[in-house]
Formats: sequence, C-alpha cells, structure tokens
Amino acid sequence: MEMQGKRLLAITQQQAWDALNNPDVLKTCIAGCDKVERSADNEFTVGVSIKIGPVSAKFSGKIALADMLPPQSYTLSFEGQGGPAGFGKGSAKVQLTPVDGGTELNYSVQASVGGKIAQLGQRLIDGVAKSMAEDFFKRFDDEMQKQYPPADAPAVPAAQASAPATGFTLPGWAWIAGAVVLGLLVWQLR
Repeated sequence: MEMQGKRLLAITQQQAWDALNNPDVLKTCIAGCDKVERSADNEFTVGVSIKIGPVSAKFSGKIALADMLPPQSYTLSFEGQGGPAGFGKGSAKVQLTPVDGGTELNYSVQASVGGKIAQLGQRLIDGVAKSMAEDFFKRFDDEMQKQYPPADAPAVPAAQASAPATGFTLPGWAWIAGAVVLGLLVWQLR
C-alpha cells in the first residue's frame, strides 16, 4: 500500500514538530490508541485497536525515527503485530515546510500487511487507511487549536485545554514525524 498527502497546519513549523513528537498529543489524536511510550531515543512502542471490515484486532508495535532534521523532516519505520489478524510494517517520510498561514505537512507512506487483514482486499484496506488519516488530522487540528488558539480567539484555560475531548483517550505517543506519521503509524499497523 502506498499513500501520499499534504495538509496545511495553522501552527508554526516548530509547533508542528513538537506536537508530532509528543506522545500525549499523538495518543489523543490516533483513534483506538491506548499506548504511545518512548522506549529509547527516537523509538516508541504503540498499542492500537483497529477494525477493518469484519476483522478487529489489538496491534502492538514499534516505531523508529531516522534521518531527523528538526524541525523540517524525518523518516519513520514501523511494524506491528495483531495476533491472528495479521501484521503491518512499512515506512513514512514526513516533511514540514513553513508557508503563509502556518506549516505544510507532506507525507509519503509505503506499507504492507499480512494475515487475515491482507485477505480483506486492497480497496477496503486503502479506504480504511485514508479514513484513519483524515480522522487523525481532524483530531490533530482540533488539538492544535486548543493549544495554540488564533490571536483573535479567546484564550482557553490551561486545565480545559489539556482535557481530553469526549470519546478520546489522552496521553502517550510515539511517532513519526508529523502526525501524519502517527496517523500513518496507525494506518500502517492496519
């Protein structure tokens, strides 16, 4: 599976870099994520529950960051196991570029899956991956608006800004470089 995309983030390049490398932010933004923990420098362990068609599984995996050029880019590799449901592995490249109005995040992902999930068909898997990416970015955008409200918006008290949104599990991360990357992680683990 290959997936590419770009997203305009209404925050600075440094803010995007920091958020995409913050386990708490990532855990909040990845649907089904219950664990994102730093296991070593530039390495994370993740836990994600995923449902693709009739197959549901809890994936545990690892993410490693390489070729890091803070706050511009990095490459992440990931692998995850979902027991009888199968496995996923791959890599993603993330690029953050300052633009008028914020930062453009570009990502490119290559991944493969095996086991029961591979039997579901590429179209279904691609559709779920794209849906997860969109969900990740929506949650990421919402979280960034809480942390960095526009200058003309009223400030949100710190206690309220760190509270999880309804239905979200808060804290923990492990990423990839951009969100994308995290989102990508989840997608790839599928």
